[in-house]
Amino acid sequence: MQKFSTCKQIEKLPWEGSSHEILLMKLENSLKNHQVHEAWEFFHDFKSLYGYPTVCLVNQLIVQLSYSSNHVWLRKACELTLQIVKEKSNLLQVDTLTKLALSLARLQMPVPASMILRLMLEKDCVPSMNLLSLIFLHMVKTEIGAHLASNYLAQVCDCFKCLNDKNVHQAVLVKPNTMVFNLVLDACVRFKLSLKGRCIMELMALTGTVGDAHSVVIISQILEMNGLRDEMKEIKGHVDGVLAPYLNHYRQFYDSLLSLHFKFNDIDAAAELVLDMNRHYDYHINKTDRKQSQKPCLVAIGSHHLKTGLRVQFDPELLLKDSVLKVEGRQDLIFYRDGKLVLSNRALAKFISRYKKDGRISELSKFLLSIQKVPCSLAGSSLCSDVIGACIQFGWLESAHDILDDMEASGSPMGSDSYISLLSAYYKAKMHREAKVLLKQMKRVGLDEKFSDDNTNKLILGAETSDSFGLSDLAITLAQVLKEEEDTYSPLVYEFNSSIYFFSKARMIEDVLKVYRRMEEKNIQPTIQTFAYMLHGYSSLGMYREITILWGDIKRFMRNGNLKVNRDLYELLLLNFLQGGYFERVMEVIGHMRDQNMYTDKWMYKSKFLRFHKNLYRSLKASDSRTEAQSKRIEYVQAFRKWVGID
Repeated sequence: MQKFSTCKQIEKLPWEGSSHEILLMKLENSLKNHQVHEAWEFFHDFKSLYGYPTVCLVNQLIVQLSYSSNHVWLRKACELTLQIVKEKSNLLQVDTLTKLALSLARLQMPVPASMILRLMLEKDCVPSMNLLSLIFLHMVKTEIGAHLASNYLAQVCDCFKCLNDKNVHQAVLVKPNTMVFNLVLDACVRFKLSLKGRCIMELMALTGTVGDAHSVVIISQILEMNGLRDEMKEIKGHVDGVLAPYLNHYRQFYDSLLSLHFKFNDIDAAAELVLDMNRHYDYHINKTDRKQSQKPCLVAIGSHHLKTGLRVQFDPELLLKDSVLKVEGRQDLIFYRDGKLVLSNRALAKFISRYKKDGRISELSKFLLSIQKVPCSLAGSSLCSDVIGACIQFGWLESAHDILDDMEASGSPMGSDSYISLLSAYYKAKMHREAKVLLKQMKRVGLDEKFSDDNTNKLILGAETSDSFGLSDLAITLAQVLKEEEDTYSPLVYEFNSSIYFFSKARMIEDVLKVYRRMEEKNIQPTIQTFAYMLHGYSSLGMYREITILWGDIKRFMRNGNLKVNRDLYELLLLNFLQGGYFERVMEVIGHMRDQNMYTDKWMYKSKFLRFHKNLYRSLKASDSRTEAQSKRIEYVQAFRKWVGID
C-alpha cells in the first residue's frame, strides 16, 4: 500500500509493520462505521508515526468530518485541510473541498467556507455552478457571508476572463451562471452593499451572463441605491414587455424607479410614471402573442451614451418556477391589489409633500383626477377625500380648499364629508370669512339643504369645543415623510453624482473635478457614491496619488460628521492603495476599519499584495534603509505583511 510521509523515517523497529497495518485498519474501520471521534484519534496516531495515510483515507476523513453538524468537527476539518495544503496539497480532491465548503456554509461559517473556496481557486478549480449556488444560498444569509461571496465571485470572474482571453476550453466551466449572480446581487440589496452590488452588476455584463426577470428587479434596486436614474430609464424601455407576465417583478421595478424620481425631486416624471404603469401593464399582459412580448433584450449598464459602455442581456424565459431565489423586494410605494397597481400611503404622502412644497396644488389636483381616469385605477374612490382630509389635519386649509375648488371645476365635486370637515376646521381656526365663502360654495353644489342656520350653529359650537380627532393613516404617513425629508440629501446631490459617474466611466477626469468643485461651491455634501465614482475614475487611469488626496477629503468630511464611510468604500480605498504601493495609507484605512469593528477580508488583500508586491522589502529591515522615508515605508510594508499573515 502506498504511503505518504512528511516526517523523516526513523530506524524501523521489529513491530513497526504490524503497528502500521493495525492503525491503518482501525482508521479504515472507524471511517466505514462513521465513528468520527475514533477516526480522528487513529488518524493522528498514524500521522505522528508514518505521515499522511492514503489519498483515499485522507479525503474520506475530511468528508466524514464535513457531514457532521458540529461546529467543532467542521473547524477541525478546515484546519486539517489548511495544514495539508501547506504540507502536501496533492492529497486533496476537488469533490472533498467542495463538500467541506458546502457544509461550512450550511452551518453559517462563511469565513472558513470562503477560505476553502479560495484554496480551490488557487488550484484553478471552481465548484460546479449548481453547487456554488447552494454554497452561496447559505453564505449570503449574513452580511459577512454576502461580503465574502461577492469578493469570491469577483475572483471567479477574473479567472473566467483570463481563461476566456486565452481561448481555454475549460473557461465555460468557471463562468458564473445567472443564479449565482442573482444570489449575490440580492444579498447586496438586502444588506445595502450598494457599491459592491454595482461592481457585481458590471461583472455580470463583462462575463456575458444573461439575466432573467429576477435580475432585472435586483439590478433596478441596486441602481436605485446608487442613484443611477439614467440607467434605470434605459432599462424601462424594455421592462414593460419583459416583465409584464411577472407581475410582482413588474411592480418592484416600478417601485424602484418611482423612488428614484422622488430622490431627484422630479415630481413630474414621478406622476407620469404612475399614470403609465397600469396602461402598459394592461396592454402587454393582454397581448395574444406572449412570446413576442418576452423576447430577450440588451440593456446598457453604465451609460448608453458611452461607446465603451457595458451591456447585459435579459431573457425572462430563463426564470424557472422552482428557482431557489425568491425576490420578495419591498412594498414601499406600489402595491398590487385586486388586479390593480395601487399607490401606498407613503407614495401619496410624497406626492402631497412635493407638490405642496413647490406651491403646485393645482397640479396635485390634476394628478389625482388623472389617476381616477386610468382604466385600472391606481386608487380607490376615496383617494381625493383622503388627501383633502390629510391636508386639513395638517392645517393646510387653503390647500384643501384649492383641491375642493379644482374638483368642482372639473365636474367631479367632492361629497359632503370633505366640505363639512373643512368647514369645521375653519370654524375651529376662527376663520369665519373663509367659512362663509365655503358655505356659499356648498349651496352652489347643492349641499345647502343639510346646512340650516341651526345646523351651522351646532357645527360652529362643536368645532370650538371638541378635541382633535386622531390623525388618519395618510396624515400619519405624511408626518413621517416630512420628517424624513428634513434629514435626507439635497436632490441636487443625485444630479451631481450622475454627472460624476458618467465622466468617471468616460475617464474624463477634468470634468469629474469640475463637477466636484461645483458641489463644494454650492455647499452640497458629497455621499459615499460621490467618492466611489471619483475613486473608480482615478483608478481606471492609475492615478493613485490623486486617490490619496481624495482620501484626505473623505477624512475631512468624516471629522465634520457629514459622512459615514461604509466597508465598501474602505475596501475600494484599501485595494487601490495596495495596488499603488501607498502602504502608510493602507495601514491607516485598516486602522479606521478596526476602530469601527468592521470585518476585513484579509485573504483578498493578501492576494492583491502578492500579485503586485510579492517580494517587496521581503528581506529588508527598517535599519537597512537609506532614508527616513524608506525606513517608514519598510515599517508599513512589514506591518501589512504581518497583518495578513505573510511570512
